Amino acid sequence: MTGSAKINLAFALILALTTGYFIVWGLGYTHQNHMMVFILATLFGVFMAFNIGGNDVANSFGTSVGAGTLTIKQALAVAAVFEVSGALIAGGEVTDTIRKGIVDLSAFSIEPMQFVYIMMSALLSAAIWLLFATKMGWPVSTTHSIIGGIVGSSVTLGLMISGQEQALALVQWGEIGTIAISWVVSPVLGGLASYALYYQIKKHILDYNDYASDKLKQVRQQRVRLNEEHKKSFERLSELQQISYTNAMVRDAQALRESDFAPSDLESEYYQRLYKINARKNAIGAHRALENWVPVVAALGAAIISSMLLFKGLKHMHLGLNTLHNYLIMAMVAAGVWMAIFIFAKSLKRNSLENATFLLFSWMQVFTAAGFAFSHGSNDIANAIGPFAAILDVLRTGEIGSQAAVPTATMFTFGVALIAGLWFIGKEVIQTVGHNLTAMHPASGFSAELAAAGVVMLASTLGIPVSSTHILIGAVLGIGLVNHQTNWGLMKPIALAWVITLPAAAALSSVTLIVLSYVF
Repeated sequence: MTGSAKINLAFALILALTTGYFIVWGLGYTHQNHMMVFILATLFGVFMAFNIGGNDVANSFGTSVGAGTLTIKQALAVAAVFEVSGALIAGGEVTDTIRKGIVDLSAFSIEPMQFVYIMMSALLSAAIWLLFATKMGWPVSTTHSIIGGIVGSSVTLGLMISGQEQALALVQWGEIGTIAISWVVSPVLGGLASYALYYQIKKHILDYNDYASDKLKQVRQQRVRLNEEHKKSFERLSELQQISYTNAMVRDAQALRESDFAPSDLESEYYQRLYKINARKNAIGAHRALENWVPVVAALGAAIISSMLLFKGLKHMHLGLNTLHNYLIMAMVAAGVWMAIFIFAKSLKRNSLENATFLLFSWMQVFTAAGFAFSHGSNDIANAIGPFAAILDVLRTGEIGSQAAVPTATMFTFGVALIAGLWFIGKEVIQTVGHNLTAMHPASGFSAELAAAGVVMLASTLGIPVSSTHILIGAVLGIGLVNHQTNWGLMKPIALAWVITLPAAAALSSVTLIVLSYVF
């Protein structure tokens, strides 16, 4: 059995065992009410979390893998730790039982089990659509998928109970309109932010590095010519002259190591010329941009990622931190990162410019990816957790509540499914985001992730309806615009997939609800 086959088997066993344990635990939790419904709902929920991992998580890590910062296996390891930790630590003890403001089921009386079928239909339909999109390599919004599922099953139930007019009145069409607006707003905001950030990084760091590399190449050529000329002239000297000149060079080499060295101390023409060449090399300041600008960019990134964790990722933990506390923590984190990256950049002076730049931005991109993963695990897994927690609550209590408890066992099981989905089916989306839309380098990957994180935070603060998936794709396109290498042909089917996500999930959910209502 090959290494990959062993890993596949290990993940399949872990997922199967975790799901099996959860079913046994859940039967007790729900007092064995509606056992077949519970088992089926669990499979639907795990399937949804699996596909979130394959699409949404793969989308988040695509830039890191595409830039060469992380391998698929390393991305899997980072996702496993931070996604599951985000879900367990900051995922929230309760969740809304239905997407707020999308459908209003209070317009007519429905039975608790009918509500369960609505949520089961939404989970399965969203999961099926995500699986299809993932296999096609299309990064789509899991939030829009689950919303479409809930809308489709709710309207279908309304039609079955009270007719077309009342059923359509359930949907808050204004909210659906804001989702449609987000199809344009999200990628545009992501693209503008990443274009602005990467343009500055390219201008002040990458372009300067290219300039410095050219200058260093000229200096190396001058040193090669000096050695060739010295060899020819040395061979023309007599034996006594060679001995005398060699002694002078030995004294010059020793003089260069003295603390009180002065250029006038040099005796040989070789070392006099070599000293001038090295002086020109030092004047270039090859690592100047890395030492001056990269720490500033890193500090900005640290502030944005820490703000994601404080204001978004840890919002469910009730840490007692007010806004001032959060900003002070962000400032301390930013200052600490600035100092650490400055010292790190200093330590890379002996490395080539290309290697030093790759190392610095690779380190920074790993941290942005980890922050994204934690925030994603704490928030976006709710697309699977929310409807399933609502199902559990109804099966346990026999009533429809406004909120539902989220047991730790649910968070853990869905977190495992998330990682399994990333491993088994995430490669196509990673390939799309990391390679096919535009070429990625750690500097551009870092810029895309940081810009997307900043836009998500700003949009959340201002209440603008956006999709984190669409924002990150827009950010990748912004990178391509700066580098003049964007694959617009691939973007056409992706944009079409964004538009049809909600109606496709709604149609699938409608059919699923009819089947479930007939079976049960």
